[in-house]
Amino acid sequence: MRAPLFLISLALSSAGCSEQADEGAVDPPVAETPPAPPTPPEPSPDAVTLDDDEKRSGGTREFAYSWPAAVNAQPALAAQFEKERDAALASQKKEWEQSLVDFPGDCVSCKARGYEKEWQVVADLPDWLSLSADIYEYTGGAHGNYTKQSLVWDKQAGTSVAGIDLFTSPVALENALGARLCNALDRAREAKRGIKIDRASGDLFNDCPGLDEASVLIGSSNGQTFDRIGVYFGPYVAGPYAEGDYELNFPVTASVIDAVKPEYASAFRVKR
Repeated sequence: MRAPLFLISLALSSAGCSEQADEGAVDPPVAETPPAPPTPPEPSPDAVTLDDDEKRSGGTREFAYSWPAAVNAQPALAAQFEKERDAALASQKKEWEQSLVDFPGDCVSCKARGYEKEWQVVADLPDWLSLSADIYEYTGGAHGNYTKQSLVWDKQAGTSVAGIDLFTSPVALENALGARLCNALDRAREAKRGIKIDRASGDLFNDCPGLDEASVLIGSSNGQTFDRIGVYFGPYVAGPYAEGDYELNFPVTASVIDAVKPEYASAFRVKR
């Protein structure tokens, strides 16, 4: 996002005229108070976006990476994202340059590259910042692919972990969610497909994937503790590419808290 332009107005104040002793005296000219210097602007809290696009030799390259204003309040996290962004851009440029050499003809899709990563706030708590990233990547061919990434930032320790790493294991969280996980996924798939899901059919896309194939997003409804869990399955995980992705939401229960690693347990509360 581009930062807004702020206009600073300078107010001029006038000194009042003093009364004259003689009625016929001419009033002296009005004296003006010199304008005060403008107040220095506050550091911009705005989101950060980098766009880097290029066209050459029949090929195109598009790159975008952004994070929200809340990240800038955590300088170490902003530096982490900046490092990741720069590495991703350098990697894309290198791979794209090679594609221009490998495909000198008119194969447009062979020489097209795209990458976009947009971080968004899931929950901003006193001690934690939970984020999700929408990621899209195209490296040639029929279509690109997309997914989500989870990150939870510990404001006190200045460290980050993926959402699933707050739990003792993906299997432990699966067991804590129990039948709710697969039942919710089946309902979502049935709504898209218009047919009943039969997990015993042997169809890969009727299976219930494990959480090792998901992104686990950590949310909050009270602004103080984590009490919501999001489970994201990308394309090809719970259904074919044309069917898209699935995002399911669950309240934190006592069984979910039992699956949390002890060092993170105080950050969670049962959703009321």
